[in-house]
Amino acid sequence: MFRTKNKKVSIALILIAIVYLILSFQLPSYAYVPVDSDLVPIGLGVILLLLSAMLFFTKDQEQKENEEHIPKKDLPIVLGVICFTILYIALLEIIGFIMTTMLFLFLCSLFLGYRKHVVNAAVSIVIPILIYLLFNDFLQVSLPTGILPF
Repeated sequence: MFRTKNKKVSIALILIAIVYLILSFQLPSYAYVPVDSDLVPIGLGVILLLLSAMLFFTKDQEQKENEEHIPKKDLPIVLGVICFTILYIALLEIIGFIMTTMLFLFLCSLFLGYRKHVVNAAVSIVIPILIYLLFNDFLQVSLPTGILPF
């Protein structure tokens, strides 16, 4: 029954989604807020569960053995992005959402080879501010402010 890679991966993802959903339902609710703190995590958990179930029923495509693994030349790039992500998570509460996201977007894009620095800086500044305003004002979900006074 679990002979294909898709089925093995989907079972693991379904288990992760179930644990994630259990933990998401245990988040505390807050009074007087229109959108509670558990809305996004529960939504993401349901999406992960649905996509994992869809993966279970899809057929595996035959691949050559060489294509199954990350090429050795791309491994430093993948590890670099993983390190950036871990650093982002570690600094999010300390520095705050806006500053950490600006740094993450700019440095990660630079690391991946994007060389238009003005465009990169503009996107790295505008996107976190827009996301912060969307969450803070529209959804009324507080994101970490960190070193910024607002």
